[in-house]
Amino acid sequence: MKKRYTIAIAGNPNSGKTTLFNNITGARQQVGNYPGVTVDKKEGVREHNGIMINFVDLPGTYSLTAYSLEEVVARNFILNEKPDLIIDVVDTSNLERNLYLYTQLIELGVPIVLAFNMADMAKERGLELDLPRLSALLGAPIVETVGNKSLGTKELLDAALELINSKNPPVRPDILFGRHIEDSITAVIKQLEPHLPGADARKKRWIAVKLLENDQEIIARFDHSKVLEVVEEQQKHIQFMLGDTPEMLIADHRYGFIAGAYHETMRSTIESRRTNSDRIDEIVLHRVWGLPIFLGLMYLLFWLTFTVGTPPMEWLDALFGWIGSTVSRLWDPQVLPAMRSLVTRGIIAGVGGVLVFVPNIILLFAAISLLEDSGYMARTAFIMDNLMHRIGLHGKSFIPLLTGFGCTVPAIMATRTLESRRDRLTTMMILPLISCGARLPIYALIIPAFFPPLWRAPILWAIYLTGILLAILLARILRNTLLKGDTTPFVMELPPYRMPTFKTFLLHTWEKAWLYIKKAGTVILGVSVLLWILTNYPQTEPDPSLPPAEQQAAMLANTVAGKIGHAMEPAIKPLGFDWRLGTAMIGAFAAKEVFVAQLGIVFAAGDVDEDTLPLREKLAAAYSPLQGICIMLFMLIATPCMATVAITGRESKSWGWAFLQLGGLTAMAYVLTLIVYQVGKLFL
Repeated sequence: MKKRYTIAIAGNPNSGKTTLFNNITGARQQVGNYPGVTVDKKEGVREHNGIMINFVDLPGTYSLTAYSLEEVVARNFILNEKPDLIIDVVDTSNLERNLYLYTQLIELGVPIVLAFNMADMAKERGLELDLPRLSALLGAPIVETVGNKSLGTKELLDAALELINSKNPPVRPDILFGRHIEDSITAVIKQLEPHLPGADARKKRWIAVKLLENDQEIIARFDHSKVLEVVEEQQKHIQFMLGDTPEMLIADHRYGFIAGAYHETMRSTIESRRTNSDRIDEIVLHRVWGLPIFLGLMYLLFWLTFTVGTPPMEWLDALFGWIGSTVSRLWDPQVLPAMRSLVTRGIIAGVGGVLVFVPNIILLFAAISLLEDSGYMARTAFIMDNLMHRIGLHGKSFIPLLTGFGCTVPAIMATRTLESRRDRLTTMMILPLISCGARLPIYALIIPAFFPPLWRAPILWAIYLTGILLAILLARILRNTLLKGDTTPFVMELPPYRMPTFKTFLLHTWEKAWLYIKKAGTVILGVSVLLWILTNYPQTEPDPSLPPAEQQAAMLANTVAGKIGHAMEPAIKPLGFDWRLGTAMIGAFAAKEVFVAQLGIVFAAGDVDEDTLPLREKLAAAYSPLQGICIMLFMLIATPCMATVAITGRESKSWGWAFLQLGGLTAMAYVLTLIVYQVGKLFL
């Protein structure tokens, strides 16, 4: 008995779908109606390479959302009849509009072959596409056809049968809808679980998306259930956060996916649709000006962080200094002296020393949030794509790298979107080189201590850029050694530019700033108390023969922290560091901000009176600008925090990669800082 398959032919109205159906089936057609509706049901058969194929010409439709009877019929046939394959017929001359249906078909999980019909008209209009690359990006074979001339029909059928029988089908891309919508989808799926026993993850996700899109047919299935209450809550949340309905936002992301694929593979076009987004993209995605514009915006971001952030940072610094001196003045030194020291020199000096940088953190995250919500950040992956390809990655890896400017932990989790394990591992390994928000307090402490205002933004920009360049270099080394292999193609989504809502802008900024403040009140508070203990015990009697400052230094040297620091000093002295910096670096393994807290505690422990100088002035007196540069360089590269090590171990499913990251980056930091300091001393 011969094999028999069922293939559905889908496509937009006027895409040439019916002409192609007629070419394939000839006179062997029958026309009826779908059960219960008046929509035509056209079926035909054809034998190809000894295999009988039943073809069904689905009603022409622009999407699979249940707005029209044709859309319901086409969707229900695919869902209920489960054809072996779908041929999606696309008008090549109107590619971006026609591919919207494809973005919905792939959500159903059915094998798809794309028939790029009217290929001759597209070429006459000057449209040229890199079809092999576009095929890889879309995860579906593409066959050019000219339906009215019967061209490409045999090749289309060959491709269809090959895909049906393939044991290694193309990797299907996942279209993600942004953090807020994805969180809402997850919440709806959780509520759907009891109603869909045995359903696979793809089907649950599809139903959740349709519910958020207000698909009335799907909504009717869950009438009078808790599911619809959750859906309504999530719809309101999305609209509140993003200022638009889920339907519009999901459509934006689908069109963004198409726009990304189109821009990646378009070779030339004489006619093109010009929208506001297109006009902006002509400038920001320009081959020559795109990268300088991106670097210029980053420089502006850092200039804003320092220039606008400095006055409130100085106010907070003065406030915590006043609080510390007031507590010291009002608290009798004879009453609970250890507790007095813990509060003033441990908690206030440690936690307060970190909290003074909240204005800088707020400004940094506010600027990044503005760039993300406007749609520009998605373009940065496109801008960097050529460079990323040269180092063995692709633009999609740049998204986790951008996330790393906020925090390395969620950035490593964001590597899950990368299809290739090699790409995921490479991106994970280099992510700690991207300066996270936790490093900003270190830079904001060191740079003003050693450099005049005019130099501050350029130096901050340079340190961030150094991290990016080192990440690129390390990625290249890894892809040529431990992680050899080809990169996986993908589509970089280019969503339309949107004006961020004020509420969303404030919420995004506050969320990230609050995480920083909460860390100061938990992790950093705990570590500060521990570090205060290490810098105060065991206590020794002062030597009356020594001056007061030398007495304090001798007592500090005999504490646990002092002994650890002095044991480290021979190893770190060639880098320009002393034992105080060494102990602060150990504390930074818990969280990078602790480096600042520990310096505050160490230098407070050495005070001989209550009339203390600000920490920056103490650092400027103790170290040189060259040493300041070396401190930032070492803290940029070395010892990822313990949360980063833990998440790398979990996401890579191997503690070997986590420890390689920890040891390798620390060794790299040591070597590069050694070179900078020793060479710098020759000229300074």
